[in-house]
Amino acid sequence: MDLILKATDVLKSLKETRLSGLRSPSEFFDYQRISRPADSNAAFSRISYNTRYFSGNYGLVVAALGVYALLTNWLLLVSLAFLVGGFIAINRFAPDATQFGEHTITQKHLYTGLLVIGIPLFWWAGPFFTFFWLIGASSILILGHACMLEPGVESDYATIQENV
Repeated sequence: MDLILKATDVLKSLKETRLSGLRSPSEFFDYQRISRPADSNAAFSRISYNTRYFSGNYGLVVAALGVYALLTNWLLLVSLAFLVGGFIAINRFAPDATQFGEHTITQKHLYTGLLVIGIPLFWWAGPFFTFFWLIGASSILILGHACMLEPGVESDYATIQENV
């Protein structure tokens, strides 16, 4: 029950901080505002404005790509579940040392066994490839969108608000 309360508190704070800046899908996918920038200065100006303006939407893009990467790399998903589940199970079900025949098994022994099995499994799953794919894919999508989408009329007034 305590875990559920903590999870709801985390989700509420996430909604208040990160998701409050979400723009509507009709604004984010406004194909009528898509055009090629005139030069590199215009492209950098668009990227600078759009990354700030659509930061919540871009966070969702990165999260969706991360979920996609985990769902398409089953070995990485299984190895993460094994490691996280193992730590939770050891903390919950084996807080004290257990006598097994003439051997005493402590939490330290269980953690060592978990890491001896889990770390090679995790390494074999290719987390670095997935991480760099996530960085590359999200960078291309976000920079491409930010570069091609013309800022709205409100962008003209953004510099006035900053100067006041």
